[in-house]
Amino acid sequence: MTAILETFQLGFPWKTFDPFLFCVFHNDRFPKGNGAYGPDASLAGRNIGQDFAWKDGWNMYHGDKIPGFPGHPHRGFETITVVNEGLVDHADSLGAAGRYGGGDTQWMTAGKGVQHSEMFPLLSTDENNPLELFQIWINLPAKNKMVTPHFAMLWREDTPVVEVPDSNDHVTTVKVIAGALKGHQAPPPPPESWAADAENDVAVWHIKVPAGGEFHLPAASGGLNRALYLFSGSSVSIEESELSINHGVRLQSDAVVRLQAGNEPVELLLLQGKPIAEPVVQYGPFVMNSEAEIHQAFADYRRDQFGGWPWGSGDPVHSEAKGRFARHIDGRLEEKPL
Repeated sequence: MTAILETFQLGFPWKTFDPFLFCVFHNDRFPKGNGAYGPDASLAGRNIGQDFAWKDGWNMYHGDKIPGFPGHPHRGFETITVVNEGLVDHADSLGAAGRYGGGDTQWMTAGKGVQHSEMFPLLSTDENNPLELFQIWINLPAKNKMVTPHFAMLWREDTPVVEVPDSNDHVTTVKVIAGALKGHQAPPPPPESWAADAENDVAVWHIKVPAGGEFHLPAASGGLNRALYLFSGSSVSIEESELSINHGVRLQSDAVVRLQAGNEPVELLLLQGKPIAEPVVQYGPFVMNSEAEIHQAFADYRRDQFGGWPWGSGDPVHSEAKGRFARHIDGRLEEKPL
């Protein structure tokens, strides 16, 4: 019997399973900055406003001067932005703001509706500005789709990285963004999240297996959707099957699964959770349970833009920031050094 239920190729976005809606991996090798938070490089030949071609190894995305995603709305789900390298500047329609990166995660509940921007300021004018992040969308159950918007910062200082040695002293590291491993619990997600209930067994892990290393993915409860995505390294052995780079597997959730790296290290993302098992009706940035609710989301957004936009531009960056920070809707301020 194999624990592998399905193997699939990674596209853009990656294939996901309930309660997850969406996942993309951004790996941009941005050049030096131009002193105004954009790239010190010509933008000729790029489809500015819709730049996803990876020209020269990086994208502007929807930005025209600074790469990133200027103000846009969401309703009915949550975004989990896991930044391994580089920085993200957040601003939203409720006046909250932040700068985070280099191992931090922002977990934002859109709930009844919020606009936000996610810009990638290129701070260094002397060196290149690499950016690596996952953006993951996790659904909200019907009872929570219209909750008040909220975001939580899972700072790198508070996020456990668990070391798991094998019998040959190779050490796998697991960054626990959601869930728990060997007694190490991730920081709490927002209170209305599907992940806030331990019975839903939500896990988001970044797994690094060294060359020649072996890691046993522990069994979880039964009936979960559990997927592994290989995004770095050429291949990994999962049970008796070989998984190639840019491929994923859906696994039986209550089985222990053996991972074996070959001659080079590998990195994988784990997304796991109990299915919400409710109708999903999605139109762009709105995810609800019915067509009528989608129509209402558009009507509400046209009426008040989910609180308006209190910023002077659609793509604000925090030029005054001295480090990482989060200013929450209630005025609470968190500050961390770069």
